[in-house]
Amino acid sequence: MFDGIQRRIVSLWFPRLASDRVLRRRPVDDPFALTLNQQNSNRIYCLNAAASDHGLHQGMAYADARAFCPDLQSHVADPEQDQRFLHLLCRWATRYCPWVGLEGRDGLVMDITGSAHLFGGEEALLADIRARLMRSGLSVCIGLADTRGAAWALAHYDEGVATPGEMLPALRNLPVAALRIDEQTSVTLQRLGLRSIGALAQAARAPLTRRFGPGLLLRLDQALGAQAEEITPRSDPPHYSIRMTLPEPIGLLSDVMAGTERLLAQLCAKLKAQETGARRLCLTLRRVDQDHQQVELQLARALRDPQRILPLFERGLMEIDAGFGIDMLRLAATQVEALPVQQISHVAIGGKNELDDLISRLGTRIGLDHIQRVLPADSHIPERSFLIASAAYSDPAKSWGHMQLRPICLFPPEPIGGSGHRPPTRFNWRRMPLTTERMTGPERIAPEWWMQDENWHSGLRDYWRVYTAQGRRLWLFHTPQNPGWFVQGEFA
Repeated sequence: MFDGIQRRIVSLWFPRLASDRVLRRRPVDDPFALTLNQQNSNRIYCLNAAASDHGLHQGMAYADARAFCPDLQSHVADPEQDQRFLHLLCRWATRYCPWVGLEGRDGLVMDITGSAHLFGGEEALLADIRARLMRSGLSVCIGLADTRGAAWALAHYDEGVATPGEMLPALRNLPVAALRIDEQTSVTLQRLGLRSIGALAQAARAPLTRRFGPGLLLRLDQALGAQAEEITPRSDPPHYSIRMTLPEPIGLLSDVMAGTERLLAQLCAKLKAQETGARRLCLTLRRVDQDHQQVELQLARALRDPQRILPLFERGLMEIDAGFGIDMLRLAATQVEALPVQQISHVAIGGKNELDDLISRLGTRIGLDHIQRVLPADSHIPERSFLIASAAYSDPAKSWGHMQLRPICLFPPEPIGGSGHRPPTRFNWRRMPLTTERMTGPERIAPEWWMQDENWHSGLRDYWRVYTAQGRRLWLFHTPQNPGWFVQGEFA
């Protein structure tokens, strides 16, 4: 690609990426560390320079770190947010060159071949990178060389710039760990007396290959430039947006629906190619007077079927004021989810699709957040045996795991008169005199001692299913430690 031009690679290493990201929002001068649960213990994940000056290091147990440094401030690490931040840095680095890729979880690699002169040379380019990152509160180590491996070694072990065409002199005194090899191989080489890259380069290759395999010499050749190593730039995420400009303005609902159908067909084809489905769609309509109106659509499930999505737009388009006409339509999937291709079978799934479509249609009127379903929870306490979840972001439970029958209607306990350990023969509930005709029980439920619940501070409960002569089927319980009878539910 760059015939006749010396290739130059820049490696950026952010040794304190995680802690710098957090301290950008709330700077502190005292020792600070991020902790993460590793190997069944809370350990230091990343720390600032002040914490390092106190002798703390990454991987150290947090309890030991507090013993060395009582003033240590800490926060829980978030590796996912760190990776998102690194991706933002990768996008920012494209201001210097188009070929920027990720280097592990805390570094970037840049191919600045042919672009350094735009910033006044290599030294000026590196100075500008360092100055901008320091102003942003990020510590960085920079290495520049002809190869990716050499640039990485300089950034991690000896910050500097390698003279073009002279990789071995620049790396000669660096440890063998700078070749991006695993720790065990590095330790073994040091025990054999091969502690530096220069010593490794002068050693016989055949014994090294038999002892360590081809991977060791491959890393050496990549660093010295004898073996090519490509940089894969991070590709931009797919953009799910389709636009159509009309030669003549339209205003009829049928015409707008026809245009939307054409856009949907193209957008769904793009979604299918990426094996994704749309959860939120936005249709923008531009009138001839340059006014814009939008119709947003939320779907209960990720979809890419134009025939199922199109009818859902009709209600919103009926409320659009076309004015003197609409001359541009733009359809964008603002929220997408993975929707892999599924194996087609003879078992029909139309029932599930119909339920999802019904939830989507209702959601366009009242909002998806207002459509909820009841799901089972892992608790034998009646009040905690279920949870309320959004129907659009949850799947219905196939079965409930309760072995005992539970009432359809559950409410807070309501006291009734009665004594003894068996349900009363006659009692009043909600101003209704009731007579017990048949009963089933008891079912003893003990409180969950690990949960703090004021409603269960009284202790054990003995539950009974009571069938009254008046037709009421109630769920009663008795508290043995503090005698009393209560009604908590009613069966259908």
